[in-house]
Amino acid sequence: MDSEDDIDNAIMAIRRNGVALKGNIETNHNLPPSYKSRNNLLRTTLDLYANVMHCQSLPGVTTRHRNIDIMIIRENTEGEYSSLEHESVPGVVECLKIITKTKSLRIADYAFRTARAKGRRLVTAVHKANIMKLGDGLFLECCKEVASGYPEITFDSMIVDNTTMQLVSRPQQFDVMVMPNLYGNIVSNVCAGLVGGPGLVPGANYGEDYAVFETGTRNTGKSIANSNTANPTAMLLASCLLLDHLKLHAYASMIRRAIISTVTETQLHTADLGGQGSTSEVVQSVMNAVQSTGPLTLSI
Repeated sequence: MDSEDDIDNAIMAIRRNGVALKGNIETNHNLPPSYKSRNNLLRTTLDLYANVMHCQSLPGVTTRHRNIDIMIIRENTEGEYSSLEHESVPGVVECLKIITKTKSLRIADYAFRTARAKGRRLVTAVHKANIMKLGDGLFLECCKEVASGYPEITFDSMIVDNTTMQLVSRPQQFDVMVMPNLYGNIVSNVCAGLVGGPGLVPGANYGEDYAVFETGTRNTGKSIANSNTANPTAMLLASCLLLDHLKLHAYASMIRRAIISTVTETQLHTADLGGQGSTSEVVQSVMNAVQSTGPLTLSI
């Protein structure tokens, strides 16, 4: 996606339809500073402020840790990804991290509302307020302010570097996590790795008016393109999130059951999970599982 026209057309389509299932768009870091990430443009233009990723252990996938069930909620429109940087003098670059009270309160409230709706008991705010006392300090204070309105949900906070260590040591201690943009990018990748890798975990981007669904970690997988070896699970599960968002819950559940059955019972795994299955074989297995449920429209 090289031209502005392409991303403009994509944004226009999402505005028309309200939702989208999105593939990964690579951002070439060798391009000039004036070139903005297409992923970033999509999120900021449509104000898709909440990135949500649910990392959950799957029975048929061998990992170091078991019983992981973490919801990561990431502020998606500001922070370090505000695309505001300049060279003050030769050899000195300033990159601005933008944290606002309005957006921090908004994402914190989204996290607590989600926790309440899902029956979750703990929300952890991830920050670096010990060093970035104003920016991350503001984010942390906003989380504390919102937490006071949800007395039934326990609130705590954790410094981001300790968070990553705790995740790889004892991930079961976390429930719902809320954080600014860059930390969310890092933590979501760590969590995806804990439950089996980027091929398994879907992600969602929500705003007031639009929703875009994609793989959770946004890896492009360029190195395995056209090899029929990529794990389609994350993208298929993202499509189920889209169906749920459209309130087509029966279809979403039917497809999700077929996907989980393929991964956990049939145990047809692609190379990233240590198996020998191809992308097309996994997709065919999911289709077979769906078709085995009988007529697809009469009972829905």
